[in-house]
Amino acid sequence: MNILSYKLDHDGAIAYLKDTHLLFSIESEKNSNYRYSPISSHDVFNVLGEVEELPDVLCTGGWWPHEAQVLGSPAHVGYRGVLKSDILVDKRRLLGRPVHYFSSSHERSHLLCAFGMSSLPKGTPCYALVWEGAIGAFYEIDSELNITLLADVLNEPGNRYASIYGLADPTFPKNAPFSRFSDAGKLMALASFSNRSTPSAEEKKLIAFLLDSPHVRLSLYEDLEHSPYYNVGLNDPEFRNFAGIFSDKIFDVFYQFAKANMKKRMPLIIAGGCGLNCDWNTKWKETGLFTEIFVPPVANDSGSAIGTAIDAQFHFTGNPKIDWNVYSGLGFITAGSFDLAQYDLYETNYELIADMLANDLVLGWVSGKYEIGPRALGNRSILAAPFRENTRTRLNEIKQREQFRPIAPVCLEEDATRWFGCNHASPYMLYTYRVRTDALAAVTHVNKTARIQTVSSTTNQSLYNLLIAFKARTGYGVLCNTSLNFKGKGFINRIDDLSSYAVKHNLDGFVIEGRSYLLKSSTSYQAYLRMPKPIAGVNVMPPRAIREA
Repeated sequence: MNILSYKLDHDGAIAYLKDTHLLFSIESEKNSNYRYSPISSHDVFNVLGEVEELPDVLCTGGWWPHEAQVLGSPAHVGYRGVLKSDILVDKRRLLGRPVHYFSSSHERSHLLCAFGMSSLPKGTPCYALVWEGAIGAFYEIDSELNITLLADVLNEPGNRYASIYGLADPTFPKNAPFSRFSDAGKLMALASFSNRSTPSAEEKKLIAFLLDSPHVRLSLYEDLEHSPYYNVGLNDPEFRNFAGIFSDKIFDVFYQFAKANMKKRMPLIIAGGCGLNCDWNTKWKETGLFTEIFVPPVANDSGSAIGTAIDAQFHFTGNPKIDWNVYSGLGFITAGSFDLAQYDLYETNYELIADMLANDLVLGWVSGKYEIGPRALGNRSILAAPFRENTRTRLNEIKQREQFRPIAPVCLEEDATRWFGCNHASPYMLYTYRVRTDALAAVTHVNKTARIQTVSSTTNQSLYNLLIAFKARTGYGVLCNTSLNFKGKGFINRIDDLSSYAVKHNLDGFVIEGRSYLLKSSTSYQAYLRMPKPIAGVNVMPPRAIREA
């Protein structure tokens, strides 16, 4: 059965399942579109270019109730609802052929995404947690995939979590809605700077105000004008202490419920945008309440189209499990106009690229199809050596990010225990680990942790080969890995965009499937060329020869 599924709104995406295999998930923000974008016409054309036959099922996830009617006809179900009866099944026509139409709730899309992508076999009972901007709830799932809502523990946990960032940020207009979508990730970085765990009396009142109300109020900042953290600035040490305290308090609300009510020693699957909070994911592992924890790399709404497709597959076939790969986006587009004369071009090997990185060149890295989900996992990345603190500074300047933001490491799976105390695969950059050496300054956050991605020869062969070469050159199978994107946009996926980014943001060059483009204007690259050693194993070709090759 072939299933085409779309999530129209925030974090829009279109996913395609063919006989339980995820063939692709195209996310609206990718290809340098704005983050959190809804589906647009070019996404539809991209899908038409990938689909080779008409689907058997066309489906869409649910969203807010006022959008559930189009011209008086039901278009999709609502936001909440976990029962098998909370679905819409209909018959439609597509290009003159009858197809099934399916819709289920946004809530179910998160739950089915997490269960369907997990390694849990069909029929495995488990607990589930959905925490995101709107929903904050625990569930129990039985062997027949019947979902029981255990409790709405705290609604709007994501919105509450992010709200204090805008409170302290003097650049955020206080008459605007309560937060920006990007604030949650920034607060996660700031919370790591906290040096105390006990709130003051005034902070206890602020926490109560932020957590006890039924909803995050649109007038939030007007009500907090006299708070000591109102426009205090993000560098204020006491605000950073409060960020950590507030983060821990939100987690504790959910932890205390789980500790008191979830005692069956089952796995826990986690979905929703808060599932991208690596500190919280690590805390869930450390509680010991659950036999295992699974968080999909598309825990946020970027996985909702996949989740609805899995729900449809389960409805029509009884199978809620899929085969998937995190590199299921679109391939890189090399057609495009840019000034090739700006570059020296090389047909390179891994050893040369490792040598460039070891000599502090910062390179864009493109390989295969882009990653699904928001984390760069080595196919649309900026790579650099992990040893120097000033490398982290430079990378944040390239990314146009605040300097308190950490840079994540990518590490050989076999070396993860030695350097990070991680004795298992962690391929999706969803947990934090304690750094065990002072040598990796660029990827060590202020609290001595790192949000690592492990790589093996089976998860990403190209990146694995580069890490092996870098280890042979430096002794460390570790690199800085941050996403290759313009500020506020999804991954770059066109060569003209990549060239523009390299020039404007001072990359030293980029590598596309083994072909290196080094910017002649880069002082780091020119210094590398002057080094008193030959560039071994390199076929140096002039730009004209590359174009004609």
